[in-house]
Amino acid sequence: MMALSRSRLVFLPGIVALAVALGGCAPFGDNSEPPAAASAPAAGQPGGAGATTAGKGRVSLLQNDGADGPLRTLNVEPDGRWECVDCAGDGVTSTGELSAEHRERLQQLLAEPDLALETDEARGYRVSCVGALTSTLLTAAGLITSQDCPGEERPPVAEEILLLLTQNTPAEMVG
Repeated sequence: MMALSRSRLVFLPGIVALAVALGGCAPFGDNSEPPAAASAPAAGQPGGAGATTAGKGRVSLLQNDGADGPLRTLNVEPDGRWECVDCAGDGVTSTGELSAEHRERLQQLLAEPDLALETDEARGYRVSCVGALTSTLLTAAGLITSQDCPGEERPPVAEEILLLLTQNTPAEMVG
């Protein structure tokens, strides 16, 4: 049996938390578009990298502040409606809507071709800090993870999306 490296063990709880969060969160609003995970090829199949993605124009932000912190989940629909689950770490779900200006900017960023170059898979991203705020964007391009760690470079388009979401919803930018 192959031993897992420390970096994989640190990343494993995040993957499990992501799977639990996505499995427990049903999309809200217009259900006319099937979930991307249902239509995406599985890992090992042609065309499939195995990464879970959101539907076009949708974005989810999953945040975990340290290994023992609560998992906060923000889901934003293409029309700007958002739902934030446990964003304050108090178990409360809140909802709202982005302004027309913010919704338009978010959609521009999500359609940016460079976003595909910022995915965890494209960057070969590995979690580097233990106990830091970890933010993962779930987009149609794929998963994009960043941590609130000294010296960590954040992908520019994903960083702008993260800023837009955290400045206009109860989601947090830093731990």
